[in-house]
Amino acid sequence: MALSNDLSKLAARAKEAETRTADAADKARTDLEREVSSARTDTEAQAERLRGTAAAHDADAANWWTAVRQSWNEHVAKAHEDVDTAASRARRQESEAQGRPRRGLRGVRDRPRALGGGGSGVRDARRGPRAMDAEQAEHERQSKTLAGTPS
Repeated sequence: MALSNDLSKLAARAKEAETRTADAADKARTDLEREVSSARTDTEAQAERLRGTAAAHDADAANWWTAVRQSWNEHVAKAHEDVDTAASRARRQESEAQGRPRRGLRGVRDRPRALGGGGSGVRDARRGPRAMDAEQAEHERQSKTLAGTPS
C-alpha cells in the first residue's frame, strides 16, 4: 500500500502544481492586461499632448511663414522703389544734361551784365566791334581779379 500511497501523494502534488501553474498564468494574464491598459492610457495621453503641441507649432509655422512672406513683399516693394527712384534720377539727369548747353549759353550771354557791365546786346552791337572787344577785355580782367589771379 505504500506504493498506492506514494502514487496518491504524487497525483495530489501534480494536481497542486497544475493549479499553481493555472493561477500563475491567470495572474500573469491579469498583470499583462493591466500593464497593457496602463500603457494604452499613457500613450493616448501622450498622443493628445503631441496633438496640442503640433497645433501650437502649426500656428507658429503659419505665423513664421506669414512674416517671411511679408518681409519678402516689403523687400520686393523696396527694390521696385529703388529702381523707380534710379530711373527717375536718370531721366532727370538726362533732362538736365540736355538742358545744360542752353543754360551754358545763357550764362555766357548774361555774364557781362552780371559783372556790372554790358547792357543789352542791341546797344553793344550799335557801339561797334572795337567797343565790344574793349568791353569784353575789361570783363575778362575783372573776372580774373575776382577769381584771385592777377592779370
